[in-house]
Amino acid sequence: MKTIEKQNIQHEFKEKMDYDELLNCMRCGFCLPSCPTYIESGKDEAHSPRGRIAMMKAVVDGDLEPDEDVKRSLDLCLGCRACEPVCPSGVKYGHLLEQARDIIYQNKKQSIPEKTVRHLVFDQLFPHQKRMIGFTSLVGFYQRSGLQKLARNTGAMKILPANLQAMEKVLPAIPKKKEMKNRTRHIPAFAEKKKKVAFFAGCLMDTVFLSTNDSTTKLLQHAGCEIVVPDTQGCCGALHGHSGERNKAKKMAKKNIQAFEESEVDYIITNAGGCGAFLVDYGHLLNDDPYWAERAAAFSEKIKDISSILIELEFHKLDLQVDEQIVTYQDSCHLKNGQKTFMEPRQLLQSIKGVTYVEMQDASRCCGSAGIYNIVESEMSMQILDYKMEQTKKTKAKTIVTANPGCLLQMKLGIDREGLREEMEAVHIVDFLLRALEKN
Repeated sequence: MKTIEKQNIQHEFKEKMDYDELLNCMRCGFCLPSCPTYIESGKDEAHSPRGRIAMMKAVVDGDLEPDEDVKRSLDLCLGCRACEPVCPSGVKYGHLLEQARDIIYQNKKQSIPEKTVRHLVFDQLFPHQKRMIGFTSLVGFYQRSGLQKLARNTGAMKILPANLQAMEKVLPAIPKKKEMKNRTRHIPAFAEKKKKVAFFAGCLMDTVFLSTNDSTTKLLQHAGCEIVVPDTQGCCGALHGHSGERNKAKKMAKKNIQAFEESEVDYIITNAGGCGAFLVDYGHLLNDDPYWAERAAAFSEKIKDISSILIELEFHKLDLQVDEQIVTYQDSCHLKNGQKTFMEPRQLLQSIKGVTYVEMQDASRCCGSAGIYNIVESEMSMQILDYKMEQTKKTKAKTIVTANPGCLLQMKLGIDREGLREEMEAVHIVDFLLRALEKN
């Protein structure tokens, strides 16, 4: 980094970092065994929550320059927040990480390729759902037209980096553009109405994983929910918030708050752990804005994961059945650590006839997906995934269930890397539950 960049970053660390939160860290080390990057880096203190907080504080105090080593340590963090539940002081590490990354990325000069990619992703694509539909429909055309088969058979895929080649293999079948555009905005309950809810459809979830969104609304109907799907909602902003683009994340948060305010619902339902955790944090994201703080807090209070409302409405007492099989569950980090939802998915799975549930060792340790981490930090991501697959194989499970699209793709990638496609599958929990409901 140039001297002027370091000076600007150091100044903003002093101005913007939550110093009281930095001081809350007692350096006790309880976070160390829960941190995947600390473990996989050979227990390098610089890649632990405690170490990263110490570096942030040292930058604020002027004892450490915010150089490339500091940036590298923060970039290598998954942001899984597994350190938060085990912290005796309750340090909000995720908030500190987002603050630090935002300061660095807003002040460090980026290369032209990096600047171009970030502009396309953060400004031109994710904030605009119509563009997301257009882009993903092109991927769908590639899959259906024979181009995918041609690219694979001719070796044309080899022009892509190895990590992108691997991800291309595990993408689900993309729906047609017409299906993505023609979305029902009001869905009645199948039986007696118990709750009126709004559904947060998301960006990737309502395009790449459209079938999973459809499964979600069907489950809610069976559970007795009237469903509203606001058409002005958009991307939750998590990718921006985690990648040093907090102001853009705030703009997207305000759009979503406005979209849902007039719904007059009991809950806002999510089916993606990463999105849900960021939506729950809107209250914190906008707490310094007098006009939005109260509205954001009210919005966040209504967020509920699909597994939580299904348990609340006793969906698990319906006749659910699948073929006899061993099932294990991979926690979504942000569902567990951000939304504090842990037991509900397990209760649902254990209620299904035919399921022999086997808990995976370290089920709540990050799988290495973490948004786009498996693309930008492929080496560390694959190290973490290899460990996860070791634990998965020990369960002898036929089905790995998870609750987040990134985790789902990562576990599919792990199955593919291990050559287990004929023996094992990864499924989103709502798709598995609908399968169990519709078997009879």
